[in-house]
Amino acid sequence: MSKIVGVIGLGSISLRHRKNLKELFPSYKVIAVSARGGIPNEDVEDADLIVSGVQELLDLKPYMVIIASPATLHAEHAIAMIKAGVPVLIEKPLTASASDSQAIVNASVKFNTPAVAGYCLRYMPSSQKVKEILGQEVIGNIYNASVNIGQFLPQWRPDKNYLHSVSAQPSLGGGVLLELSHEFDYVQWLLGDMTCEYAQLRNSSELDLEVEELADVVLSSKLGVVCSIHLDFLQKQPQRVCSLIGSKGRIEWDLLGNSITLYTKDAVEVLYSEPKWDKNKMYLNMLRDFDSMIKGERHQCIDLIQASKTIVLIEQIKQSAVWGAKQ
Repeated sequence: MSKIVGVIGLGSISLRHRKNLKELFPSYKVIAVSARGGIPNEDVEDADLIVSGVQELLDLKPYMVIIASPATLHAEHAIAMIKAGVPVLIEKPLTASASDSQAIVNASVKFNTPAVAGYCLRYMPSSQKVKEILGQEVIGNIYNASVNIGQFLPQWRPDKNYLHSVSAQPSLGGGVLLELSHEFDYVQWLLGDMTCEYAQLRNSSELDLEVEELADVVLSSKLGVVCSIHLDFLQKQPQRVCSLIGSKGRIEWDLLGNSITLYTKDAVEVLYSEPKWDKNKMYLNMLRDFDSMIKGERHQCIDLIQASKTIVLIEQIKQSAVWGAKQ
């Protein structure tokens, strides 16, 4: 009998997961569920069946479920699955609030149900390489990190009005801090837990959103690493870079170019470069890893404690941030 896999949500990331499930596990039956329930009028690609809600999905006794609904609905959907003993992979961000994150963590512990977060950037070969380099102390003691990410929001999903996207709506967990929370996840994965020292949030007259369109944040770790992070919805040419400065040199990590360059006093060396690497592989690797976890095999899934720390940090940033003038 075919295993049942559910995907809650019908957005672009849900479609990617459904396609990837079909590729990885062709014998599995993929069930789609609208985030808000009901049967959609339009066709849903790569779904064997569409059901009207979470309970109908549970009645089918799914093997695993991917939560790809808006962040403000993650706790509702994930906890229902966890209570029923169904393993869940929750798309980033884990939730839109620290209280919801803690509720998911508590449910997972209480019911002993496998539950992980979908921070796919950790499955990039370049991110694995950066983690290895830092572990080997190639650049010595880390002093500073600088992260810069930006992309023009109207170009993210060109087939959809950006004003109607999750990214633009506060009620669905929009804004650069939650939408680009990958950066807060990998910074703490690489450098340890961070505390917010300063944050400024801004909007622009260009997009005129009700959520923050630009964020500039200064973080620090217990080991004294200072990290500056810039995030925005406005850069016309996408950028995603991380620079790490240490006592022996500097690493420049280009996430879009999938490359790592080492700068020391004696030389400049490209440690890794694979610009044509298919980014969908990180999503495939994440699904394989989740399946391995369910089977009790070796895995590197991002646990809920780590993912919850990211939400706590973002909440701390929001509470302490000053708002700059609209430009």
